[in-house]
Amino acid sequence: MGRYVIRRLLQMIPVFIGSTFLIFVMVYALGDPVAALFGDRAPDPATAAQIRRDLYLDHPLWQQYLHYMGQIFQGNFGTAFDGESVLSLMAGAWPLTLRLTIVAIVVEAVVGVVLGLLSGLRRGRTVDSGVLVLTLIVVSVPTFVSGYVLQYLFGVRWNVVPPSVSPGAPLNQLILPGIVLALVSLAYVTRLTRTSVAENHRADYVRTATAKGLPRHTVVVRHLLRNSLIPVVTFIGTDIGALMGGAIVTERIFNIHGVGYQLYQGIVRQNSPTVVGFVTVLVIVFLLANLLVDLLYAVLDPRIRYA
Repeated sequence: MGRYVIRRLLQMIPVFIGSTFLIFVMVYALGDPVAALFGDRAPDPATAAQIRRDLYLDHPLWQQYLHYMGQIFQGNFGTAFDGESVLSLMAGAWPLTLRLTIVAIVVEAVVGVVLGLLSGLRRGRTVDSGVLVLTLIVVSVPTFVSGYVLQYLFGVRWNVVPPSVSPGAPLNQLILPGIVLALVSLAYVTRLTRTSVAENHRADYVRTATAKGLPRHTVVVRHLLRNSLIPVVTFIGTDIGALMGGAIVTERIFNIHGVGYQLYQGIVRQNSPTVVGFVTVLVIVFLLANLLVDLLYAVLDPRIRYA
């Protein structure tokens, strides 16, 4: 196991370098950050040259990337164009998005697996058809539509929760945004679980466990569900980074100043240091989540061993 982890960590290095380099090139090569800083006004040439020297933009792109990575390894993610440190923006945004993502992951994992298990065990029946139709509707409705509808119903019309999240973003106010963020992923988890359970329900090991006289809940939970969760865990693991980076719409709807909000502001204002810094951390989150998923395979299926 230890050798496997070390090998995977070493494999992450070229992936991290390649991903961050592509992000850096796409952000800095497709526009002039200095021109974006001045907006519609034409900057003074001497002032623009001085800003480029201060931001290390007067060097070739590959040298800019090497300088940027060197700064990151020293804990410096640069400075936004408004003068605020990108690291301080992260310190305020990441805890909010992390709490929101945890709520969304719990919702999609628990509700999606339960619905998928019920649907898979009753394949072809009314419950199965109802779950399939419901998940198809959820997938078809865009997040900004479901978000505004649920915000109006639960926050404005029924006054169950605040329609807008307060700056501190307490956990009880993140339940509704977490549900909105998790809806589409919940539908996919439900369908994955349903398909996997329906396939494994006819497997030999399930028939053997049933023939031995084991209780039905033991057969379902310890044998059927455990082996059926491998594709579900794969999807949820890769979905963690997607939820963090894709929460732009949800955070805008509920006024949450998290990672999605900061990315949106950085893109709109062409604030390159903010965009590159936040996306770099998202790359690390993706890599670690995939490593965790691979390690969970051995927990779910004892037949899997890492030499």
